[in-house]
This record gives sequence, C-alpha cells and structure tokens, in this order.
Amino acid sequence: MIERPFWIKRILACWKEAPIVWLAGLRRVGKTTLVKSLKEQAMYLNCDLPAVAEMTAQPELFFRNCQFPVVIFDEIHQLADPSRLLKIGADEFPHIKILATGSSTLAATDKFKDSLTGRKRSVHLTPVLLDELPAFQQTPLLKRLYHGGFPQTVMETHKSEGFYREWMDSFFSRDIQRLFGFRDFSKFTLFFEYLLRQSGGLFELARASSELGISRPTLENYLQALSISHAVTILRPFHKSGLKELVKTPKVYAFDTGFVSFARGWDPLRPSDYGQLWEHLILEYLQAHFPERSIHFWRTSTGLEIDFLVPHSRDRLDCIECKWDPRKFAPDGLITFRALYPHGRNILLSPVEPAISYQKTFGALEVTIASPHALKTLLK
Repeated sequence: MIERPFWIKRILACWKEAPIVWLAGLRRVGKTTLVKSLKEQAMYLNCDLPAVAEMTAQPELFFRNCQFPVVIFDEIHQLADPSRLLKIGADEFPHIKILATGSSTLAATDKFKDSLTGRKRSVHLTPVLLDELPAFQQTPLLKRLYHGGFPQTVMETHKSEGFYREWMDSFFSRDIQRLFGFRDFSKFTLFFEYLLRQSGGLFELARASSELGISRPTLENYLQALSISHAVTILRPFHKSGLKELVKTPKVYAFDTGFVSFARGWDPLRPSDYGQLWEHLILEYLQAHFPERSIHFWRTSTGLEIDFLVPHSRDRLDCIECKWDPRKFAPDGLITFRALYPHGRNILLSPVEPAISYQKTFGALEVTIASPHALKTLLK
C-alpha cells in the first residue's frame, strides 16, 4: 500500500479541531485506500454492505460498544440516515474520532438533514499531487500529465481508454443519478465531455446551451452537480477597478489531466499540450495545499490575463502564472495588472527542480521563477 502522508497529516490536523472529518473526492481517486491506511487504530466500515446498515441502525448502542478510538464510515451516504449517526457520535461520544467519506460534499444528498455545523472539518482529496509522484514508482511528470492522477492510472504502464469510459458510466450511475436524481445519461455525458474538451477556458452558459441543444436551466443544474461532486472547479474572475476587466464569465477546470487529454484526443501528448495540462496540475496543487484560500483568475476584454490570483490581504494580491517553458513567458498581462494592483508577489511556476528558485525582472517588475514546491514559502 502506497503511503500518502500529506493527506494523513491533513486528517489528523482536522481532528484537532472537530470530531468528524468528511473526506470528499471523486470515485476511485483513492479515498478507500487512504482511509484503510489508518485501519490498525480504527474500525473500518464499508457502508455499501447491508451488514453495516444493520450494525449502525441504533447509533447510541453502536458507539457505546465501540472499542476503537477511530471509526471510519466509507461511502456513508449509502446509509439510511447518515447525519443522525454522525451527530450522535460527535455529541454523545466525543472521545471517538470519526472519518466519513463520500464522493461529494456532505450536503449533496437530502439524506443529510443536519449540516453538522461546528462538528466537522472537510478534506477534498485531489488526484495524485506533484509532491506524491516519487511514492508512485517515481512516476515521470509527463506520464502524470497524460495518464492523469487517479492512483490506478498513475501506476499503469499504458493508458487504457476503457478505464475512462467505464469511469464516466459509473460516475453517472453511482454518484450523479443517486445524489442528484438526474435521469438523462446522454445529455449529462454530452455536457461533461464538452467541459472536459474546453477545460481551463472561459465558460459561457448561453453558448454551451446553443451548441449542445440543451436548455440553460438543465445545464445550470448539471454544472452545479459537477461542482459539488468536485468533477469541475469553477473559477470566478477577479475584478475591482472596472477598467475592461472580465466581471461575470467564469473559467471551468476539469478534475484530472488524464480525462482532459482523453476527451481532447491527445494521444500521444505533444509539447504544445504540456502547458495547458500543467496549468491544471497547479490548480490541484493550490487546492490541496491552500484549501482555505480563494482562487481567482483575471482577464481583460482585450485578452490580457493572469492564470491564478490568490488574495492574501486587503491590499495584497499574489499573481501565479503557469508556464511549461519559462523562457516563453510574456509579461504583458502581469504588467497591466500590477499597474492597477501594485502589491503582492509575482510568481511564475514551471517544472524546474524543486530546489531551484530564481528572480527575473520584466521592466520594473520582479518575478520569482520556481517549482510549485516553493509556494509553501512564497504564499506565506
């Protein structure tokens, strides 16, 4: 079993703040394997099994007789009344730590009648991070871009088209249909694949509706479900000055580079593909390492852009640009942005060695070129 200490530390830190940790993440992203690594000190329960439903039908009795300091409820949304079970455990048996997993946010299903405010902390498990590649058979970065970050795909020698097709079918039937009640598989999949193909670009609802022949309200519901289940990330544009800044149109990023390259037919990858997939990896890294920070992008009506913008304080806005080859970085967007918002760090992230970090000037601007590993220091 491959150890993933980053996520274990995150779970342990959350338990210091609340008795329940909600571990969310897409199907087959590695939730079960991760929680089973805690099995020596925990009671692991697969909530897909009818016996577990019977065992936990009387929560008070279940927790009173529990001999473990930690209880893991894997896929807890399969139980009839999961929120009642978690609430009783947190309120009446605070000495027991609870770890519950699900494919989406806790509030995605009407089975959760209680939001468990104050009793839980949430952890979003992303695909395999850059930091974790050495643990996965020293996986090369280009393979991670091409295969994606699901543990199974990272470990495979060849990219299997069948995995991605099967996953899409399973995602709809076991998660989307059960949690959100959608019935039209073909329309939902058509929209999902549309988002995968244009991932990282501006998303216009009216245009998507016209191109796909699906009503706007339906697409809005689909997009909300995909966001709740962590299949896409919706980034809102930052705007403040009003000077030709994009105000409403968001960007939508898909959850995994393997699925993006699959949907776009990038087989094999070409050097021109690396940059777009690298940008996706950086977003996952930011989401994993800085879960409490809001992330935006910035763009003008003329196309000048900042890839990611991380507000740090009232006056400080940190700019993060992503470039596979830092020599090809064009500073026009950054220069324009800093004329409007002068305070904050300017960071250009490239796949350089983790120990390498250097500065370069573009006019009056100083930019730090570094690997994503340096963000822990740069964004302090």
